[in-house]
Amino acid sequence: MEQSLRFTLNFPFMSPQVTVSVVSHGQAALVGELLSDLDAHCSTGLTVILTLNIAEPLPFAPTDFKFPVAIIRNAAARGFSANHNAAFRLTQTEYFCVVNPDVRLSRDPFPPLLDRLQDGVIGVAAPLVLDPSGKIEDSARRFPTPFGILKKALSARRDIDYAIGAEPVFPDWVAGMFMLFRSATFGAIGGFDEGYFLYYEDVDICWRLRRKGMRPVLVPAAGIVHNARRESHRNARYRVWHATSMARFFLTRGFGHRGP
Repeated sequence: MEQSLRFTLNFPFMSPQVTVSVVSHGQAALVGELLSDLDAHCSTGLTVILTLNIAEPLPFAPTDFKFPVAIIRNAAARGFSANHNAAFRLTQTEYFCVVNPDVRLSRDPFPPLLDRLQDGVIGVAAPLVLDPSGKIEDSARRFPTPFGILKKALSARRDIDYAIGAEPVFPDWVAGMFMLFRSATFGAIGGFDEGYFLYYEDVDICWRLRRKGMRPVLVPAAGIVHNARRESHRNARYRVWHATSMARFFLTRGFGHRGP
């Protein structure tokens, strides 16, 4: 079998409303911090599916938390899309949330995001993302173009694409470190495109949502901290994955803005 599944369930403190999918690539310590944050700060009913993409020991027990935890142990490493799609197939809650292990929380981000998803036009909701110093990350972006990527590569500046204030922002796409979907929407769109092993899955799913008449929203009232690893800047293998995914997006989706 490609993967084995072990469920370890607590009695939830309230009926789960959101399934949180987290994938670890030898990041169990970070996952433990994230789950502790969810445990400490979230009053929203949660269940967590943790996928161990490589074999690794856990520094915590799944029963340490007040929400149910399920563990998938992959026999072979899989890509971002395949892992989260596999978790989605086990989801029985109304909402499905993709969260990176290197996310930290100081408050419950779910209520304002869930509120936005009551609007059927919203396909995915995302929080404001800060780096550990408190600076706003560029997690709400315009669709990429070859010229725009070249311009960014040649510039030392890293400006954000949208001004962020107190009101929600409706960008072309939102970054995949934290994405909250209605499960019905995620299923109807076919989940993430598994042709992407790593990178551009978030761009692509937002592009497809927009083609269906839905749009992403970034909600400043919900905030997270993202301690980004930026592996594509340091590791040749990650740079290859990034370039391959970029090329795939342009070849399959076009070279410019194709959203509504």
